[in-house]
Amino acid sequence: MSPAETRGPAETREPEPAETPEPAETREPEPAETRKPAESPEPEPAETREPAETPAAAGDPAQASAQARAQAQAQDFAELGGLMLARSTVDRVSVRRGDPEWVAAAWADPRTRVVVLDTTGQAVVRFGDNQAELVLVPPGEAPDGLSFLLGVDDDGVTYFGVLERPADTPEPSGPDEEPARPEQQTTQQQAAWLAKAGPGERKAGLREAAALLGDRDAGLFTHAVALANWHVSHTHCPRCGALTETFAAGHAQRCPVDGSEHFPRIDPAVIMLVTDQDDRCLLARNRRWPQRRVSILAGFVEPGESAEQAVAREVSEETGIAVSRVRYVGSQPWPMPQSLMLGFRAVASGDLSLRVDDEEIAEAQWYSRDELRAALAAGDILLPPPVSIAHQLIQSWYGGELPGAW
Repeated sequence: MSPAETRGPAETREPEPAETPEPAETREPEPAETRKPAESPEPEPAETREPAETPAAAGDPAQASAQARAQAQAQDFAELGGLMLARSTVDRVSVRRGDPEWVAAAWADPRTRVVVLDTTGQAVVRFGDNQAELVLVPPGEAPDGLSFLLGVDDDGVTYFGVLERPADTPEPSGPDEEPARPEQQTTQQQAAWLAKAGPGERKAGLREAAALLGDRDAGLFTHAVALANWHVSHTHCPRCGALTETFAAGHAQRCPVDGSEHFPRIDPAVIMLVTDQDDRCLLARNRRWPQRRVSILAGFVEPGESAEQAVAREVSEETGIAVSRVRYVGSQPWPMPQSLMLGFRAVASGDLSLRVDDEEIAEAQWYSRDELRAALAAGDILLPPPVSIAHQLIQSWYGGELPGAW
């Protein structure tokens, strides 16, 4: 089967943290209330970090300060570690996307493997005990649909993704409904999901499977879902409305009428762990989330705004807290449908009284490590799941594996 393109009507999605994909030229920021915070492991507060002194730094205060910042950032990256959706072992071979002959030969190679996605973004996953792997198929067994090149591994195996045509996706059988998003699940919903989850092959979404997949499969699944979401929601030229054509091995679209080229939309969103001078962590509950679900603050970067400015603005708007020492610590894609989560640490300054906006944020509270541990043990709060960058940021501040359920 040769790669084929499928176009479906553009769909409107609720952000999570990013939703409702629209052409980049006309994009409007999605509502912050559905944004999902990202995680980063806990770095020591920047103000308490002391770099090991070197002879050069000892005689030059400016150089010593620069070394301190570099050391703090290096520690953040080291602590952040295993972001579930920021893993990959496959070379994306972007230089090959413009070579139709190479792409066709790769598709014809019997060693090539394909990740098949249905129109909901799910793929068949083989679950085992505390692990999972994608069920990949050779091109000849892939359904007709839109194909896109994902990359080549160290053994020379090429990987593609295929988005099934809508008619190829069977209607759900049985009483099961679309599960609530992790940050919106109640404890009972989580228990019900865990009860039916078990070994075997079944369709699963990226959120469900990512934490159990190996690095190769996590990267392939994330890449495929991101491209599929874009193609499903961007089907027509934003300038003239003509149906677009796919090129660059599924990584771009071209309008056949005006010749304009369009590329996957990515929405940058900041997610930040804020601490006070006593190193307490600020957690909040989005008004749309169930009771007890809390996380760190997050929001989209606005036009003409730096990521650091977005951190300060979002924290101030949502909780009335001013921050300083804003420091980037890591990122991961969140293709549900199109966000890139930029993780930050920040330190509260001035008045620590919390004044939530009462529109997006329902409640917020400072937690010491002991207070967080006690609240989790008592079931008073639920944290975001490990697949999110939010979980990793909170865990890095906490200093060890977080107790409790998600």
